[in-house]
Amino acid sequence: NHFMDEQDLYKEIILDHYHHPRKSGKMAIYTHLSHIDNPFCGDTIDVYLKVIDGTVTDASFEGSGCAISVASASLLFDSLTGKTIAQIQRITTENILALLHTRQLTPARLKCALLPLEAVHRALNEKK
Repeated sequence: NHFMDEQDLYKEIILDHYHHPRKSGKMAIYTHLSHIDNPFCGDTIDVYLKVIDGTVTDASFEGSGCAISVASASLLFDSLTGKTIAQIQRITTENILALLHTRQLTPARLKCALLPLEAVHRALNEKK
């Protein structure tokens, strides 16, 4: 009986979301938009949010980059629908690491993992 250790689980989750990102693609109708890129590793992400009465009713992203940024975006965007702007503003680094099933990343990788959240915050601060 093989039990996966946490690193194996982390790698499986990252690769699954990297190869099959959830919530990927541009939405036809959205209220908030942002574009952000990380020049250090070439990650880019475009964020599309549909916000009605302070609650995200739909969210998607288009991005390219390393496995960690794409997986982080996939996991994050999968969890945004139904959340209020206030709830989203309270998402922490620890919350993102928990989604990725890891406790720590190198500083460079952490920047990749947090890029999608940064893009969401930027989108919420800038209307379409």
